[in-house]
Amino acid sequence: MTVVVEHQTGQLVETAETRAVAPVDRRPLGAVPHADGRTSFAVWAPRAEQIVLVLDGGRRVPLERRAGYAGALVEGCGPGTRYRYELDGRPLADPASRFQPEGVHGPSEVVDLAAHAWADRSWVAPPLHRYAISELHIGTFTPEGTFDAAAGQLDRLAEVGFTAVEPMPLAQFPGRRNWGYDGVFPFAVQDSYGGPAGFQRFVDACHARGLAVVLDVVYNHLGPEGNVLGAYGPYFTDRYRTPWGDAVNVSEAGSDEVRRYFVENALGWFADFHVDALRLDAVHGIVDPTASPFLAELARATADLSAASGRQLLLIAESADNNPAVVTAQAAGGLGLDAQWNDDFHHALHTALTGERHHYYADFGSPGLLARAMAEGFSYQGEHSGFRGRRHGARSTAIEPERLVIFTQNHDHVGNRPQGQRLSTQVGPDQLRLAAAAVLLAPGVPLLFMGEEYGETAPFAYFVDHGDPDLLEAVRRGRAEEIAASTWDEEAADPADPATFAAAVLDPAAERPGRAQLVALHRRLLALRAEHPALVRSTRQEATAHTEGPVVVLERRHGTQAVAALFNLGPEPAAARLPEPPSGGWRVLADSAEPELGGQGERAPAAAAAGHLVALGAWGFVAYQAGGEG
Repeated sequence: MTVVVEHQTGQLVETAETRAVAPVDRRPLGAVPHADGRTSFAVWAPRAEQIVLVLDGGRRVPLERRAGYAGALVEGCGPGTRYRYELDGRPLADPASRFQPEGVHGPSEVVDLAAHAWADRSWVAPPLHRYAISELHIGTFTPEGTFDAAAGQLDRLAEVGFTAVEPMPLAQFPGRRNWGYDGVFPFAVQDSYGGPAGFQRFVDACHARGLAVVLDVVYNHLGPEGNVLGAYGPYFTDRYRTPWGDAVNVSEAGSDEVRRYFVENALGWFADFHVDALRLDAVHGIVDPTASPFLAELARATADLSAASGRQLLLIAESADNNPAVVTAQAAGGLGLDAQWNDDFHHALHTALTGERHHYYADFGSPGLLARAMAEGFSYQGEHSGFRGRRHGARSTAIEPERLVIFTQNHDHVGNRPQGQRLSTQVGPDQLRLAAAAVLLAPGVPLLFMGEEYGETAPFAYFVDHGDPDLLEAVRRGRAEEIAASTWDEEAADPADPATFAAAVLDPAAERPGRAQLVALHRRLLALRAEHPALVRSTRQEATAHTEGPVVVLERRHGTQAVAALFNLGPEPAAARLPEPPSGGWRVLADSAEPELGGQGERAPAAAAAGHLVALGAWGFVAYQAGGEG
């Protein structure tokens, strides 16, 4: 039967209405309040001999048990009620808690996610090929470190030309300082950022400014401090290991319910918070040898919700495997996700700009690998990787460019450096302009790390705020060992030092040499991506790239329109020839030598014919158009 606790007496009652409630194993996970003041609770706890709901004030509610689930429909405990489950005498927060107002060690709180008055009813997300993403860390994006403060910066991002923002993970983590990948309550929005209501306001503010929201979520592991899932059931397996601990159990006994937990979590971000896409952290860490992979199941559930809601809902994976199956349709044997990050593009461009060749940069350095990433997707498509000591990747020419996210910087590649140095502190202004042009003129979905558009110099080293001194010391030691193994010749920033976090906070109002010109360059290039037919979208057949010495020559076409971009990946002047235009001649679109873009020296000719040898300064670029006015 379905159990209801009468508020005044605490007696168990059953009514016709409660009998109509879905069985406990079919109710939404967590605490879901109803308009009449009752709240439905449901939790998967197959390991518990005894489980009791304990409400604030000491009320103890016995729970109905069915198929490993426990739950109740409880009178008089609406939004704001705090609670825990007592498993065999041990009080624990709800693994599907929507809010942890006292942090990971405190009680859960009932939240009415339907209470927000959404103002985005007319919002329609842009198609994926029109995404231009700014990746944000809410805690360091502003001095306040909250959703409401971050919303105050959205006009600036929209004015530059971004069409999407991507907050790093928001799931409740320990303390007040964390990248977000140590989250332990996947359904709960970090309290110090503003909690679930704050995130709903933030999403509404994004949509009001034409910005889609891509939320970073972590389904390959949970953090160590405050993690209660293992006490409730077999959420993890020791059969496989990840760099972050035991793997999430998506293939062993009990994995059906573990999958349900994470699928329900993903759909909740779409339904309750109106996010437009999820970025799935390190899917190569989700070890899944089953014939029906979890990621394919998640993709099907997302597609079903997208169809039912009439909204475009997307899944974007981070994957280190260079595996085209991630974004190949399920009908063709793939997992059916919408896009994935392309680290090869980053590595090829970064090594050209900096000359670094250690650790995972060891396989790169040739301009031809950047040209291949621009034209074909991955630089490594089954060739031998010296860094890995084996073949890496598979042929990617069937992947359309919009299914690959490209970047010069992101949280990982900045944070993987010992002191979290940004590219702006490693190279000069010419290389920064070249980097922006390479990302924003190439086929693919561009992503910039917060502040990159104006040359932010604040480092973004790894930081944590664990309450356990032994755990903090283990994190320090692990971080130092990781940096040493990567052959860096400097020490890592102390992840537990509050100063490491404080140094990462942005100051977008700070005046820096060349700031205005760098912003102008990003604004110009993002506008071209949005307006020029050859840059809005390209198929693989419409994008080609080759090298002439240190110069990468990229051509993108759409019908009778074309754009040719030349990038000099070297510290000395160089030259390359323009390809054959579809009609007429070439007319310049953007030139790194333009003073208003921060350039100097001789500018490329305003018009040129096919085969014209274009001279480029050190780290220079130029883009031409042909075949119409664009």
